[in-house]
Amino acid sequence: MKGTIIPVGVSILIGLLIFTMIHVEEEKTSQEKTNIDKEDILLWAKARNYFMALRVDDKKETDELENERFELGQLLYFDTRLSVNNEQSCNSCHDLSNYGVDNKPTSPGALPGSIGDRNSPTVLNAVFHDSQFWDGRAKDLAEQAKGPILNPVEMAIPHEGILIDRLKEVNEYIERFNKAFPLDNDPITYNNVATAIASFESMLITPSRFDDFMALDFEVLSIQEKRGLKVFLDANCQSCHDGIALGGEQYRRFGEMQDFRKLNPKISADEGIYNLTGNPGDLYKFKVPSLRNIEKTYPYFHDGSIWDLEESLVIMGKTQLNKEFTQNEIDDLVAFLRTLTGDLPKELKKVPSIPQ
Repeated sequence: MKGTIIPVGVSILIGLLIFTMIHVEEEKTSQEKTNIDKEDILLWAKARNYFMALRVDDKKETDELENERFELGQLLYFDTRLSVNNEQSCNSCHDLSNYGVDNKPTSPGALPGSIGDRNSPTVLNAVFHDSQFWDGRAKDLAEQAKGPILNPVEMAIPHEGILIDRLKEVNEYIERFNKAFPLDNDPITYNNVATAIASFESMLITPSRFDDFMALDFEVLSIQEKRGLKVFLDANCQSCHDGIALGGEQYRRFGEMQDFRKLNPKISADEGIYNLTGNPGDLYKFKVPSLRNIEKTYPYFHDGSIWDLEESLVIMGKTQLNKEFTQNEIDDLVAFLRTLTGDLPKELKKVPSIPQ
């Protein structure tokens, strides 16, 4: 069989046609890329009004004294001496190998049959909150650290002197407190215990893929995850969940648009900040929780009554925004929220060798 001979002129024409087609396709691809980049930039710019990238370096400590307090705080965080029964530590309810929670509606206390009345929030990224606890009664991490140890329903140490006596019996603690608080004549005090624990907890931060996006890496999120961020912003979720922790900076009434008690009877009618202030305007108000690592920190809400993230979004949409999300919007929101899941540095979640 003889091969087909193509005239030179036709060959040149075919070549030009192929070149033109390839060029047009490249132009089309480039134009699509430009459009995508523009959409990413607009999405980022809107998000940047409310959020910022979280980086490990934001809390990097180089001060030697602070490092001593950090190491002491890490030991205290994992030490069961801080509970009356010598069985519970801070890590028992705020497990650092489990995103800083115990995944229980409310946590059991040190005494038989005792159990907390509110869900134990994660300690991860808590340093970025304006206050601590669901009702914000502690102004900072150090003040928060003092609460559970003496709380009769939690770690149940009868008074701080018992804990101090326990710590003073341990030579390593005597040495470490002296190094961490060198200006104090008697450094093993309850205030210094709290300060050291707070120093450790202030390093428990978890940057995620969302932070990479906020640092202008637009390709780190999928199309669905970006859609979820857009749904989040368009629905005005950031009116409560704002700031570097996507929460933890405001106090808002649970059920601003619809009564949560009628919407879902599983949720307890905890009166929130009102229990502290007696101010009718504080009824059902709580500190807005952080959304960082939210897929891992179930169950949800102040009482841990809701286990499913999708269900919590449906409830939030109706009670706080008077909005009924479609299933597609819920799917996209969940995809976005999962981009807030970060990793705790390995050296921080490893249980240290507790002094004997």
